[in-house]
Amino acid sequence: MRLPFWAKVPLSILAVEALGGLGAGVTSSQIPNWYALLNQPALNPPNWIFGPVWICLYAMMGAAFALVWHRAKAGNAKRVALSWFGAQLLLNLAWTPVFFAIHHLLAALVIIVLLWGAIFMTIRHFRQLQPITTPLLLPYLAWVSFATYLNASYWWLNR
Repeated sequence: MRLPFWAKVPLSILAVEALGGLGAGVTSSQIPNWYALLNQPALNPPNWIFGPVWICLYAMMGAAFALVWHRAKAGNAKRVALSWFGAQLLLNLAWTPVFFAIHHLLAALVIIVLLWGAIFMTIRHFRQLQPITTPLLLPYLAWVSFATYLNASYWWLNR
């Protein structure tokens, strides 16, 4: 059965939100303890901002995925684009436990740099198939750029 676009959008958004939310338990338990004791970098935003930002970014990622899933013509270009999307999502999911549960700031920095590259490649391939996905994914790239600065700063200040 082929799902209509109106069904793929909320399904995609809910799936990405659910996957993104997997790290919330690890993160929230570390905020008042380990994370609060770290030397904080300049420009570190208040903790409450991260949840709403990620909810919005995951929704836009899900919408972009739905657009490519539904509208892009089947073939190698679509497979490659969706593979990059999957790769960046896996890296996104890997970062949280490495940073917040294992407390390995340098390994988390390596992951987030790889994540940045995978997001860039996702945008590049999605744009070729559905240009409207670019404004949906650019805020994600911008936020991960900022998060990379934060991760690098945390590593540097807490070595």
